[in-house]
Amino acid sequence: MSETVTTAPPPAPPPRERGLTRRTWTLIISFLVVAALGLLGGFARVPYVALGPGPTYDVLSKVKDTDVVSVEGQDTFPTKGSLRMTTVSLTDDVSLFGALGLWLSGRYALAPREEFFKPGESEEEVQKNNELAFSESQTAAEVAALHYLQYPGMVIANQVTKGSPADNVIPLGARIISVNGKQVQSAADVSGALENTKPGDRIEVAFEKDGTSKSTQLTLGTRDDGRPAGFIGISPVDRADVPFKIKISLTDVGGPSAGLIFALAIVDKLTPGELNGGKAIAGTGEITGDGTVKPIGGIAFKMVAAKEAGATAFLVPSANCQDAKQQAPDGLKLIKVENLKDAVSSLEALNANKDTPSC
Repeated sequence: MSETVTTAPPPAPPPRERGLTRRTWTLIISFLVVAALGLLGGFARVPYVALGPGPTYDVLSKVKDTDVVSVEGQDTFPTKGSLRMTTVSLTDDVSLFGALGLWLSGRYALAPREEFFKPGESEEEVQKNNELAFSESQTAAEVAALHYLQYPGMVIANQVTKGSPADNVIPLGARIISVNGKQVQSAADVSGALENTKPGDRIEVAFEKDGTSKSTQLTLGTRDDGRPAGFIGISPVDRADVPFKIKISLTDVGGPSAGLIFALAIVDKLTPGELNGGKAIAGTGEITGDGTVKPIGGIAFKMVAAKEAGATAFLVPSANCQDAKQQAPDGLKLIKVENLKDAVSSLEALNANKDTPSC
């Protein structure tokens, strides 16, 4: 009897391990590139700052239960409506993607960081300079408003240069009465009194400090700016000479551009009636002690902020008019101002439904 025997085939070899396909490698590399770009765009900083509409403040009202503008020691008159100072927001430390998003929003603009931060200058130094400019704008607003209202003024030695003829002779904060025989009624009178002098000339300076009047002879020095006139060594500034105190209470704001609005608020509080006629008014402009209104930056953003805050009219420094006219939001009336007197008369005309100077 025969037996059939079958022979089993030899076992198959184990499968080879196959490497990643080209497609898989492409997907992995693409993912890594996208991830790297995402990290770069999200964290890499660009040398730009973003500018946009900042907060507005009604200087006729209160902030944190404190009057923005207050007068102590003098009767004031009630005000109505709003008078808004406007600001520009500045965003530093902007990432690549952040900058792109802000720009695409149409609400912000990008500007080189070096235009706002000098090389080697820290953010703390920039903040300190902005706060100083803001403080000086308050002083200028007070002087301009009280000068407009015909209150008496005085000139103070705000700084005394070390090593100058005035050093250790004219004390800091002294009231300057006369220079070279000419009465001093404004800071400009000091330089005017020295116009025809030269280094080495002897002149007389009269001043008052702590209620005591003095007169001294000085030998004029040489100016650093190359001008031929003699040099005393004081930085004169205008101050109001009034028996009451004006206080402006606003924090976390910098720069000089609120001067015009502060001056108008002071005028409004010290005169009867509502200067703005109870309307919602906004504006901007640096102001000098004699009431001149100087141009500012960021006018387009400030107008947007004013419109969003409900303002119906906006006070524009005349030198900013061209830009303002091209970028003004619909429905915002532009009023051109050269000085504080212009601003007051324009608001009175607006209140009486009369024509006002326009950009």
